[in-house]
Amino acid sequence: MGKGVKTLHVCTLRMAQVTLVGERLAEEGREFVYQGEAPGCEGCPYRDTCLNLSVGTKYRIDGVREGAALLECAVHDQGVRAVEVEPAPVRANVPSRVAYAGSSVSLAGSCPYTECPSHEYCEPAGMDFEAERQIADVVGDPPHDHCMLDRDLTLVEMTPENE
Repeated sequence: MGKGVKTLHVCTLRMAQVTLVGERLAEEGREFVYQGEAPGCEGCPYRDTCLNLSVGTKYRIDGVREGAALLECAVHDQGVRAVEVEPAPVRANVPSRVAYAGSSVSLAGSCPYTECPSHEYCEPAGMDFEAERQIADVVGDPPHDHCMLDRDLTLVEMTPENE
């Protein structure tokens, strides 16, 4: 480094997002796909805190707010509690020819074979067919022995939606 040049180290911290979830669901590590507003949400005083996530996105609860009040809720019978959430990675089957860490891919398409052990990875909750996501890690062979649609697939872990 030249004389008079200073090095600047920047640390970026991701701020956890706070939302409300049902008391029965408020557990660190639990993952869920946010479905949006329920019919009982209309007129609720906590709407801004509860309905602040992106519909269709998979989230992981990173922490339950200690000492936070249990709030009454028309949807959750035991009330709601404040939690910290972050977008979660999605495991999915993708075409093997593009299954490389760092590549951006979309899903192969829908599959009518719901009894297949890979179905949950071919149509994963929290990822749309049109969406492209970056592969964070290649997991390996999918759970099925043979794809009924003759697709050559590899199981991968996609980066969270907001990365």
